[in-house]
Formats: sequence, structure tokens, C-alpha cells
Amino acid sequence: MRLAKKFGKVLGFSLLLMLLGVSSAFAATLDEAKAAGQIGEKQDGYIGLVQGSAPADVAALVESVNAQRRARYEEIAKENGIAVEDVAKLAFTRALENTRPGNFVEASPGQWVKKP
Repeated sequence: MRLAKKFGKVLGFSLLLMLLGVSSAFAATLDEAKAAGQIGEKQDGYIGLVQGSAPADVAALVESVNAQRRARYEEIAKENGIAVEDVAKLAFTRALENTRPGNFVEASPGQWVKKP
């Protein structure tokens, strides 16, 4: 019984490390897609495909990141009694500040420019 309990703890710890590794890889993939000019920060607070189409893994990344952002924006909006859209627009302002030079941002709907 002790061995099973110990194995369970080790397995749980290994799973946690694996998930942390996935998160790091996920972040690297997001940065890589931005650096490659495939995706950029949109004015609505989400990320978008710069060319309108991309490989399936990049499109899935955009969908996943946007779902996570949407959930967080909803939490913040609820906590502060403001509209989700307002939170998203504020998030774009912050994202714009944090965007690396050379990465794409949306200057107006559908118009992508590289950040100087």
C-alpha cells in the first residue's frame, strides 16, 4: 500500500512537471508564431492570423489563446462590473506595450503593421 501511495505521488509530480513543460512549450510556440509574422495582437484584445490563414497548429494556437483570454476577460469584467469588451480593449493597450519590435499589431480592423 505504501508503494502505491508513493508511486501515486511520483506520478502526480511527474504529471505536474509535464504540464509545466507543455505550458512553456506553448508560450514558446506563441512567441515563435508572432516572430514568424503568422499572428499578431488585434485591437479587440485577442490575437489573430496576419495572413488570414495559417497551418492548422497555428490556427489551433490562436483559438486556444483567445479562449483563455476570453475567460480571463470575463472574470475581470465580472469582478469590476464592466463590459468584457472594455476589458479586452484595455488588454490590447497593454499587449501593444509588450509587443516586441517587428511583431505585428492591428492598426485598424484587418490592417496589420509591424511594430517599430
